[in-house]
Amino acid sequence: MVFSLISRLVNGVRGGVKAGLEGVSDIGSAIVGVVRNTAVTTLKETGEFVGKGIEASASIVKGAISGVTDIGASVVGAISGIVRGTVSGIIEGGGKEDEAVRGAVAQAVQSAKELSLDVGETAVEAVKGSVQAIKEVGGDAGKATKEAVLAAMGAAKDIGGETVEAVKGALENSIEGAKEIIEAAKKKE
Repeated sequence: MVFSLISRLVNGVRGGVKAGLEGVSDIGSAIVGVVRNTAVTTLKETGEFVGKGIEASASIVKGAISGVTDIGASVVGAISGIVRGTVSGIIEGGGKEDEAVRGAVAQAVQSAKELSLDVGETAVEAVKGSVQAIKEVGGDAGKATKEAVLAAMGAAKDIGGETVEAVKGALENSIEGAKEIIEAAKKKE
């Protein structure tokens, strides 16, 4: 049942993003709105899925990345907008901020690895996109940054190998406060 819902959600978002971006010259400007609108519409159609915030946001990111790939656009260049649109769409659809951030960022990192993309750069763009979305809905940017950094690091640890250091280094060099967040989390382990 859950797998069927996830598959429907991923495929629905993939189709919606592909259709929404075909023929668009400036993918970067269009992606946030297309993903947000597709997420909201798809979540309404699969309303029972809203309670599964992390899975829903991860599925939307996965579907959006597939849609961007289908039209031949740069995935890394679209990650910030994909995550931003996903988090906004999940929240607009009634989901929780922290779950939306965790699921979207973690899936972006996982998808980057699967597609042989730069996982460090992807993690940075995913964190930036999620924090921007939380700011836009009036949420706590500091809390969102922490959730996003920890989600990126968690996904990197799940992948293992060089991914952990690549993501850690990229986040520490590009996201304000990331080094402190990572060090504090390490002390708790």
